Amino acid sequence: MSTNQAATSVLMLDVSAVMMGSVNTVHPAVITDGNDTLLIDTGYPGQYPLLREAMKSHGLSIDSITHVIITHQDLDHIGSLPAIRQHAPRPVEVMSSQEERPYIQGEKRLIKVTTEAIERAKASLPPEVPAEWRNAFISTLENPPRSPVDTIIHEGEELPICGGIVVIGTPGHTPGHISLYHRPTRTLIAADALRVVDGELHGPDADTTVDMPLATQSIAQLAAYDISSVICYHGGKLEGPVVQRLLELSGTQRSL
Repeated sequence: MSTNQAATSVLMLDVSAVMMGSVNTVHPAVITDGNDTLLIDTGYPGQYPLLREAMKSHGLSIDSITHVIITHQDLDHIGSLPAIRQHAPRPVEVMSSQEERPYIQGEKRLIKVTTEAIERAKASLPPEVPAEWRNAFISTLENPPRSPVDTIIHEGEELPICGGIVVIGTPGHTPGHISLYHRPTRTLIAADALRVVDGELHGPDADTTVDMPLATQSIAQLAAYDISSVICYHGGKLEGPVVQRLLELSGTQRSL
């Protein structure tokens, strides 16, 4: 899917893999203007080849990436970042919020990957899962991918990339979670601040959100933007006016 204005394209990638017996799909986003190519989030660990093929399906080479924004620290967002940097033919600028940076760099343990969470994950693995896959899965939890972050980006900042990208602080799912608004195409890249479920916009998954009340407050901030489409990391793309739905999700009443 793409939204075009002048030479700028906003693309939603479909990166799918079978995990624990079912297909799991995530949706990194790409914004490109022919000069810069920005990738927003990078899929799970080991998904670099899938990411490469997803970009290729849109006529883009993964080697064209000039910038990466990591919206937050979760494994399915930082997963393939080290491989991207390793394979890139030139330096790639990696950006994140200040709060998320130490987790992405491996200086702090991922807040959701506690000892208890790892034990629960081990116990949840079906007995038919091959030992090799089981060991690799546990190793990834215990030793998550890490990468240097080159640039800190701040709430309210407008990045001079691909026509202008506004950084929106949307904490709650994680403490430093950010969303992005591409001004030229009026596209909101919500990351995990929102989900699309059965064709309808919803808030983040309560089971994987650190502070749900804060995450709900963050949704209200998104309603201030003139949005024509939303790309959610989980659930995909939703076209059309969404402001009223955002107000509903945040519990905010609009004055008429």
